[in-house]
Amino acid sequence: MEVHHGSEEERKEERKKRKEEGEKEGKERKEIKRAKSDKNAEAPKRLSRQAYEEELYRLHVELGKLQEWVKHTGAKIVVVFEGRDAAGKGGAIKRITERVSPRIFRVAALPAPTEREKTQIFGQRYMAHLPAAGEVVLFDRSWYNRAGVERVMGYCSEEEYQEFLRVCPNFEMTLVRSGIVLIKYWLTVSNAEQQRRFKVRIQDPRKHWKLSPTDLEARRRWYEYSRARDAMLDATDTPEAPWYIVRSNDKRQARLNCITHLLSLLPYEEVTREVPRLPKRSLKGQYDDAATLVGRNFIPEVY
Repeated sequence: MEVHHGSEEERKEERKKRKEEGEKEGKERKEIKRAKSDKNAEAPKRLSRQAYEEELYRLHVELGKLQEWVKHTGAKIVVVFEGRDAAGKGGAIKRITERVSPRIFRVAALPAPTEREKTQIFGQRYMAHLPAAGEVVLFDRSWYNRAGVERVMGYCSEEEYQEFLRVCPNFEMTLVRSGIVLIKYWLTVSNAEQQRRFKVRIQDPRKHWKLSPTDLEARRRWYEYSRARDAMLDATDTPEAPWYIVRSNDKRQARLNCITHLLSLLPYEEVTREVPRLPKRSLKGQYDDAATLVGRNFIPEVY
């Protein structure tokens, strides 16, 4: 059987075509490799668990000093945490409060308004949670619900929304002039990372409580929330009460950065306090107190 391989010109054209395709593929592989290299170079190195715990310990010591200063000076501090769902607001608040007194550091995480609260002027229910002297209040979401979820989900009218943007800067200026230190954080998380965290919440039964129908709908309305965020920042980022943006794709870094920044904004000083000493136990009235518990209702020792 005779096999036709085509003319010499056709074979040359074929070889040229294969060469060009090979060069193109090689170029694409180099570009991909370079992009990965650039991405790795730009990406911050993730903190090890040990390094994170050591730095968190140091910051907890400083928060203890801040607590004593707040109590001693009668300072009034409000810290607002806002951001998308799963941005890490609750985790940041938990790390701030886990080693300090709940009588000094209070968390305000208000549920949906009751029927009575819906008839109040907007913001009224938040006023009751503002600090007295010697208190720090951390708002896990705040009056900015109106500029975020209420705006996007249609829970308020356009007129109510515009009125909030107009009045809010004056309201916050009033807080600051009354002696309250107002600090506002917006935690920003990427689209991909929020999706990953939502999937984790769906897969982990311990985290199902974090997923409300509103949260899931917020995921669908990503760009509507982006536009609402931008309008909010434009209207309420003022010299008296500026917004501070926290990158929170890496939770460990976000928590450490946020606490460090919070401490840097406050002029606290270490308040001299005597280190407590454990007293000796008095033997007055000594008796076998453990024996008196025999026959009581102890819980089963399963573990």
